[in-house]
Amino acid sequence: MARVEVKQLLEAGVHFGHLTRKWNPNMAPYIYMERNGIHVINLYKTVAKLDETNEALSKIAASGRKILFVATKKQAKDIVAEKAAAVNMPYITERWPGGMLTNFVTIRKAVKKMASIDRMKKDGTFLTLSKKERLQVDRLRAKLEKNLGSISEMTRLPGALFIVDTMREHIAVKEAQKLNIPIFAMVDTNCDPRDVDYLIPSNDDASKSIDIIMTEVTNAVAEGLAERKAEKGDVAEKKEKAPKKKAVAETPAPSPAKVDTKPAPMVDNVPNVEVNVEATKEAVANDTKADDLTKVEGIGPKAAEALVAAGIATFADLSKGEAEKIKEILTEASSRMAHLDPTSWPKQAKMAAEGKWDELKEWQDNTKGGVE
Repeated sequence: MARVEVKQLLEAGVHFGHLTRKWNPNMAPYIYMERNGIHVINLYKTVAKLDETNEALSKIAASGRKILFVATKKQAKDIVAEKAAAVNMPYITERWPGGMLTNFVTIRKAVKKMASIDRMKKDGTFLTLSKKERLQVDRLRAKLEKNLGSISEMTRLPGALFIVDTMREHIAVKEAQKLNIPIFAMVDTNCDPRDVDYLIPSNDDASKSIDIIMTEVTNAVAEGLAERKAEKGDVAEKKEKAPKKKAVAETPAPSPAKVDTKPAPMVDNVPNVEVNVEATKEAVANDTKADDLTKVEGIGPKAAEALVAAGIATFADLSKGEAEKIKEILTEASSRMAHLDPTSWPKQAKMAAEGKWDELKEWQDNTKGGVE
């Protein structure tokens, strides 16, 4: 992953903050100095936070989850729309529709309305309407396209939000917090960094600053998508190259009465070795590769890391867990995860462990943020 240099950020004006009288005291750790009544952001910390953000976004993209980009301010909307569309990610640049996340089912109905209008035009039903009705339908279609056209492919809640200016997009922040969706954001000196899971201290008002940060972020997302595509290609290639198993005639198992329970004799002075079946099973279980727990609605990258560290590495492990114990693990790992509600996680994990992905997706689409 290419690392952006401090000099590039300096030239783009990423270091310019707001007037000192408008600052948020919680941004103090990221402020370098004050010059002419304006706070200057520490770009070395910006680079460090940008790397951390890019790594997390790349993992989310590699897991197959969507990242929703949000920026409605004039100087950011065109840049965000262009960059997000380039990596095939949904974005909101016109107006944040209230209940976009917390009332996602209704928003999906509006998106489906667009599809139904398109079908009317294809099958000729549209032409049977009167001139006035056709005009009204066209206006409705144009309005829906303007506000929701960019999220038409987002069939479920996003895996994360990337926000430019959390002060302006405070409603989006509140909705994401309510549904435990990880928030990534460009945070200026007048914003509260405590509302964000992954922050990038930077100037969120200048178009050059927004452009350079968005370029780095979308490049990381593109790398995650490329990694996912490569993994899928490797799996398909292995399946093609795998030799076909020859049919083997089944031999009847010996009856318990005929089984020889005597230990095998020593051969060439090699002693008998008794196989500990339970130990072997445990060794095989411990060698199991960890599952991508972020596919469970409500589990972000940090929560997944905490669960794996506590020994809950697979969907099967999580399906057997108790909500109270999971809550204790999260709270001990970080106080910022104390608000997470893991009540439905074992249920979702059970569906994932059994390979019922369609059923899991339908459940997640109909349940707000994985909270029943």
